[in-house]
Amino acid sequence: MEKENKIRFARIILSAALLGVAVLVEKRLDLSVWQLLLVYLIPYFIAGYDTLLEAGEKIVKGDFFDEDFLMSIATIGALCIGFLPGAQTQFPEAVFVMLFFQVGELFEDIAEGRSRKSISKLMDIRPDTANVERGGKVLTVNPEDVKIGETIVVRPGEKVPMDGIVLEGTSSLNTVALTGESVPRRIAKGDDIISGCVNLTGVIRAKVTKAFGESTASKILDLVENASENKSKSESFISRFAKIYTPVVVIAALVLAFVPPILSGDFGDSFATWLYRA
Repeated sequence: MEKENKIRFARIILSAALLGVAVLVEKRLDLSVWQLLLVYLIPYFIAGYDTLLEAGEKIVKGDFFDEDFLMSIATIGALCIGFLPGAQTQFPEAVFVMLFFQVGELFEDIAEGRSRKSISKLMDIRPDTANVERGGKVLTVNPEDVKIGETIVVRPGEKVPMDGIVLEGTSSLNTVALTGESVPRRIAKGDDIISGCVNLTGVIRAKVTKAFGESTASKILDLVENASENKSKSESFISRFAKIYTPVVVIAALVLAFVPPILSGDFGDSFATWLYRA
């Protein structure tokens, strides 16, 4: 778990504990609404100060219709309900909603962190150099400069730079990064080898059958990059949708909170009920 997530987790635990204390204080002591508010604001701000700050910054920038804004107005509204005539306090609900939101954010951050680590490990399967035989010598070159039909040499501990067929030598290949198979694969003359594997034992000579850009490792990385781009497009759509969805929800909530009490002719007594429903 990254440092930021550890801090968020600690905040969640502390806020949850203080919420429990606040509930006990409310039950044991006869406090005024203002005093209860101060008691509940402690776990509320511990859990949601960053959400409130994000919402405030976006309001200043004029681009505030997102989940932080919705969460802020929902919980602030819950805190304010208790001050309306005849209404019951909703302080525990406000803190709990903010806590629940932070738990969701924590799981999302953990999942994103694991994805980043997986992609970082995957990037290591493609080697930066290749040993190619040219003019009776073994030269270390950029894998992109190696052509199909040339002979490459892979020493123990090196990654196979491109796909090919073994011409000489026997060895074992670690294919776990590509296939997940933990048992090394034995290879000998005539066997196919794929890029991204790690040569474990003997020196092998292989004839290149695919260019670097068409090799197995490159194809896998291309798939990952395309998947990331597709995800970004999806996220862009969600962001665009949220800019429409969020104001619609806010307007609908305002209509639900104000219109029924006005139509009922008893605004003062019914407003708290409809505000809670909104």
